Amino acid sequence: MVDNTDKKKENRTQSARNVRPLVESMYLRAHQARERGQKVAYCMVMSQYDEILAAMDIVPVWTENYGGLCAAMGTAQPFLEKAEAEGYSNLICGYARTGIGFDALRAEMGEAPQTPDGGMPMPDMLLGSSIGCDTRFKWYQALGCYMDVPIYCIDVIVPPVNRDLYEIKDFYVKYQAEQLRGLVKFLEKTTGCQLDPDRLMSIIHRAEEARHWWWEAQQLCRAIPAPMSARDHFNIFVPHHFMIGEEATLDFYKELYQELKDRVDSGIGVVDNERYRLLFAGGLPPWHSMGIFSYFGSLGAVFPAQLAYPPPDPFTIPDNINDPIELIALRSFERFTYRWEQAHRGCGDFWVQHILDLVPEFNIDGLVMHGVMSCRATSMGQIYYQNAVQKYAKLRTLFIGSDIVDIRTYSEAQTKIQIDNFLETVETRKSNKASN
Repeated sequence: MVDNTDKKKENRTQSARNVRPLVESMYLRAHQARERGQKVAYCMVMSQYDEILAAMDIVPVWTENYGGLCAAMGTAQPFLEKAEAEGYSNLICGYARTGIGFDALRAEMGEAPQTPDGGMPMPDMLLGSSIGCDTRFKWYQALGCYMDVPIYCIDVIVPPVNRDLYEIKDFYVKYQAEQLRGLVKFLEKTTGCQLDPDRLMSIIHRAEEARHWWWEAQQLCRAIPAPMSARDHFNIFVPHHFMIGEEATLDFYKELYQELKDRVDSGIGVVDNERYRLLFAGGLPPWHSMGIFSYFGSLGAVFPAQLAYPPPDPFTIPDNINDPIELIALRSFERFTYRWEQAHRGCGDFWVQHILDLVPEFNIDGLVMHGVMSCRATSMGQIYYQNAVQKYAKLRTLFIGSDIVDIRTYSEAQTKIQIDNFLETVETRKSNKASN
């Protein structure tokens, strides 16, 4: 039985506490940009155009982020209900339903609903992409019912893992560069401004430096005890995903690295009595109930690594590439295929191999997967991943079911019972392993 007699609050990082003011300033800047006539764009994460927007002074509004923010602040329900009243199924992405509901209410009311950080300002353009799921194409198309602004969807491609990378690399990089150049033409036409390649290259270099520091900070989480909690991780990814290329983002990750290094050097962990090291191995977090990670912590369970919103794998900028668009295309290919060869040498599945690599690196005792009701892209295959991992590492897996935004899918009492039972099995495995 799991001993929970010495429950204690998590030792949160100051870096994670600093994120909320950054988010507030991000939305404030977007509203101010709209007021002074600067171009504002609805955007999707992982679309490879972040630095391009920064170089062209286009202010991004990350609509998926706003869905998560509303869930975390407990204000998503009216938007979900409005989207459902408009005919959208509750199985459609929670982020999309929140965004569609928000824009439907704005169109109906004639002004933005009262929501966190003033809501999302009306965009001048919608920039969708294909990466991850088809909702990223269809969501912004659906917004045509509520606003009349230009839309552009970029194709972001991920090569199949079973292909020879050397054989397909040139084609994929060329194709991705063509997609990016098409986007640039659209942006130049929409804004009336030309992209400055030198400025873009400078922003890319600054962004890669920030990514370097974040990646180095994550490596510090291999330490025992783990210096940072999962709840903090799901805060500190925000500057990278939504503010990359800014000086403030580079400073943020340098400070995060130093804070975690100081913790490791001083032996300061997430909890005072670390007993179980878990990997968040599938799905996206339940933004509506992030306190559940603190419940894990109260039982001595920490998450030194996560497969949701991790720092990108290292990328070295080649000296022989002077075209920033070509550089972004190459980086996209390299990042998406970084673990392909390791998978070929290992189990054959890159996701499973990634888990298997992280288990010894971070001394993982068990896996936790979140089956997200409205996100097939991050939830499908979880049973397969569990079974595949079991062939190589006899780890226990906990499946939690709810949603990223919709709290109606969630039962805190049931989830806590699941966690208690899961940690008992992890404890039994650890005890048996120690006695053998």
